[in-house]
Amino acid sequence: MDFDAVLLLSFGGPERPEDVMPFLENVTRGRGIPRERLASVAEHYLHFGGVSPINGINRAVIERLRTYVDVPVYFGNRNWEPYVEEAVTAMRDDGVRRAAVFTTSAWGGYSSCTQYVEDIARGRQAAGDAAPQLIKLRQYFDHPLFVQMFADAITDAARAVPHDARLVFTAHSIPLAARSRCGAELYERQVAYTSGLVAAAAGYDDYDQVWQSRSGPPQVPWLEPDVGDHLSSLVENGTTAVIVCPIGFVADHIEVVWDLDTELREQAEEAGMAFTRAATPNADLARVAADLLAELRDGRDPERVPGPNPPPLQGYSVDGVLCTPACG
Repeated sequence: MDFDAVLLLSFGGPERPEDVMPFLENVTRGRGIPRERLASVAEHYLHFGGVSPINGINRAVIERLRTYVDVPVYFGNRNWEPYVEEAVTAMRDDGVRRAAVFTTSAWGGYSSCTQYVEDIARGRQAAGDAAPQLIKLRQYFDHPLFVQMFADAITDAARAVPHDARLVFTAHSIPLAARSRCGAELYERQVAYTSGLVAAAAGYDDYDQVWQSRSGPPQVPWLEPDVGDHLSSLVENGTTAVIVCPIGFVADHIEVVWDLDTELREQAEEAGMAFTRAATPNADLARVAADLLAELRDGRDPERVPGPNPPPLQGYSVDGVLCTPACG
């Protein structure tokens, strides 16, 4: 399948202090999150000057991706400028007929996959009848490049701590009520599977996989254990060093630079534990995108790292309709 443009589609993030609260209101619209909770989260962004790292990283991904492809690359977001509606409308005005869409999420599940499909549909609706056809690329949680990037990052991080440091994988938690929304705990299974692949590639037989960054009312149960609670358990059990790998994040989101690099690091230091954090792919994610684009253009079968009991791989979507399997 050929295409004449690429759209990088992401979550979005504020780039000025005055953007922070409107951005958080966009993200949480309809969820009934108290304003005082939003104000608390806003402080995380304001700690970094009101700027999320994600937009700058995405622009770096785009610049590197342009060295791999010979078509224009556009940028659109779900929750902040540049919005996906603006990007698809610009593509229409530029005469784009069919574009491949690369999303900054490797996973299945509702918020990490289906919402991007909905973003595509909303963008096309905004652009009207002349909107380009949009082909969302497949998930890539077990793509060889993706797995190796994290494995190499763990190897690099391990040099900063004793050799017996405990390896802990962490990903964004979700409410328990959302676990089966996209079929048999798909997101949870994919994260666990990739953690196993990356650990093996990095030479670790034993590791932990936990969750982080839950939000919402405390009475609503989310996936556990929480990474902070788990760190406390490790300290109680005599663990003196830890390598934290943010397997659920393709780039340095605020949940990485604040929740892990700031709060979790402080917790470890106060407990006398040696702490290091494995890098995320960041701009190097362009290599994964380029290979998925070549896969689409050449009609290749998906390249996946083999492992025991692989979870389902949701395929491409066309014009806001997910092809296989259904998820909603």
